[in-house]
Amino acid sequence: MLVRLLYVSRALDPNDAQATQSILDSARAHNMSNGITGILCYGGGIYLQAIEGGRKPVNELYGHIVRDQRHKDVVLLDYEEITERRFGGWTMGQVNLTKLNTSIVLKYSEQPELDPYSVSGAVSLALLEELMQTASIIGRA
Repeated sequence: MLVRLLYVSRALDPNDAQATQSILDSARAHNMSNGITGILCYGGGIYLQAIEGGRKPVNELYGHIVRDQRHKDVVLLDYEEITERRFGGWTMGQVNLTKLNTSIVLKYSEQPELDPYSVSGAVSLALLEELMQTASIIGRA
């Protein structure tokens, strides 16, 4: 059974680009062998991540994410059983939210800086889908 999990968290140090790269590198190394795909958006000290795969591997990964010391304030935004992957082309695609066109962010947020803590999981997922359709995601597997 496939599931999709969406969460948001805050970077311990918003200016530490190495922490974000470390998260991406870890995800890409782990995800391929565990059948997990997804996308990581970051910017302004915020991580927004969708992960997809089998229920057990996704649940185990989320448990690891919650305990990961590279970020804090982890909040589950959405969890659902799915019939197909939306981010199947990425072992862990990435988007830098600070480089997005402001009009895309404003479509889903009250402010020009996205705050996934203040919007629904459905809104955050809609943003991720738009980013995929507009080719804003890099790091295709």
